[in-house]
Amino acid sequence: MRNETHLLNFLHSDLVEAGCDEAGRGPLAGPVFAAAVILPKDFHHPLLNDSKKMTEKARELLRPIIEREAIAWAVEEVSAEEIDTINILNASIAGMQRAVRKLSVKPEFLLIDGNRFKPFDDYRYQCIVKGDAKFTSIAAASVLAKTYRDEYMRKLAQEHPQYGWERNMGYPTKEHIEAIRQHGYTPEHRKSFHVKELEPTLF
Repeated sequence: MRNETHLLNFLHSDLVEAGCDEAGRGPLAGPVFAAAVILPKDFHHPLLNDSKKMTEKARELLRPIIEREAIAWAVEEVSAEEIDTINILNASIAGMQRAVRKLSVKPEFLLIDGNRFKPFDDYRYQCIVKGDAKFTSIAAASVLAKTYRDEYMRKLAQEHPQYGWERNMGYPTKEHIEAIRQHGYTPEHRKSFHVKELEPTLF
């Protein structure tokens, strides 16, 4: 039941489970991406882990394997504009819910990364803190969400090259903050996110 990274393949052996995760809660720019994945109960890959602990090369290698071997998978994005409207927590939850609804196979139970979620469509679910380091389906969802978001940010970087998004993926790095100082915000920036370094000072 365990693989080499000590991930569990399922919580309920008798139910069709979908793992859900998101990527991009912390950046100043770009959407948050969410994914839902239903894996075979015996799915195994030695590289699969929490996507944050994996190299970019490993994530890119695993993405087509997950897409090919999953029983069903889906990825959704929630725009910066919607994040500003409903806040990042609600945007992350909405993204995961939309990804679940998009699955070609309806899951009987959801494994949610984190500690917050909202009931919808009569789905049963369980929140699992650091679930992407505990269950294969959540880890797979984290890989898809992360790789799809990184790909999207690299495309956005071509439209707004001065911000270095192909390197920082919209996160508040020194490079990104300095670019905002020099060039201002774009429509892709989350207006509700405030950076201390960009706040006006009294002195």
